[in-house]
Amino acid sequence: MSDLSGARVDAFLEMLSAERGAATNTLLSYERDLEDLASFLSVRKVSIGNASRDDLVAYLADLSRRGFQPTSQARRLSAMRQFYKFLYAENLRGDDPTAILDAPKKARSLPKILTVEDVGGMLTLAEEESRMEGPDQPQRIRRLALLELLYATGMRVSELVSLPAKVLTQEGRFLVVKGKGNKERLVPLSRTAIEALARYGAIRAENPVHAASPFLFPAASKEGHLPRQVFARELKDLAIRAGLSADAVSPHVLRHAFASHLLGNGADLRVVQELLGHSDISTTQIYTHVLDERLQQLVQTHHPLAKQAKNPD
Repeated sequence: MSDLSGARVDAFLEMLSAERGAATNTLLSYERDLEDLASFLSVRKVSIGNASRDDLVAYLADLSRRGFQPTSQARRLSAMRQFYKFLYAENLRGDDPTAILDAPKKARSLPKILTVEDVGGMLTLAEEESRMEGPDQPQRIRRLALLELLYATGMRVSELVSLPAKVLTQEGRFLVVKGKGNKERLVPLSRTAIEALARYGAIRAENPVHAASPFLFPAASKEGHLPRQVFARELKDLAIRAGLSADAVSPHVLRHAFASHLLGNGADLRVVQELLGHSDISTTQIYTHVLDERLQQLVQTHHPLAKQAKNPD
């Protein structure tokens, strides 16, 4: 790093320390990042203070080639942005080359998925437990209704726990769900969900306080309905009893299971989009990536040619 460039980096670090109270570790991190940038630019015979946008784009591409994850690249870009904004603010250069640099795109993580057998095991256990007599039976019947409704409709957990009590008076196999932005959508109910809902409605009516509530799942909470955290905890406990990992199960994972199982059985992507209440189909398309990955694993595991490729004679 040239003396002039080094002085500019030192001035930048001094500003971070004096004006922003940056911690020592933060300053060292910025210094390392800028030294790495300067080293890359020196090969291009460009000083860090005079780097152009194209130079910085090339540096980000080099980070990617070196195996840096998008999060690490984004951190380097953040250091660059602050450094060049400082130079511009101090009139040490006439432009900010990072002004129109795009942040590295993070890889979209695939949702956790439960198999049909996993969900079936939880539903069977919940149904068996709902038949056990005792003081906790109303809670177990409620749990079964929640689980059946969630897997039958793919509702968001916030939509599920805040369902209105009038759901109990409607007829037919469809449910009106109010989602984000108060948009309503129609979702079908399975036979077992209808039966579980009817059983729950009967026992709910036996409690005068619950019967008077405007919510389907009333509770003594500030919202007046069952908190989603309570249901999530009950679901994890049920998962453990069903032989599954608690970390692998949550209300949102059941929503994912609903979508992926439908697509896996040939459902149209736009139908699943409507059922989930996604405003953009690109959000729904993440489930097709899950299916693609599972199909690839299936082929690699079971196809004879794949086995031959792995174990050539």
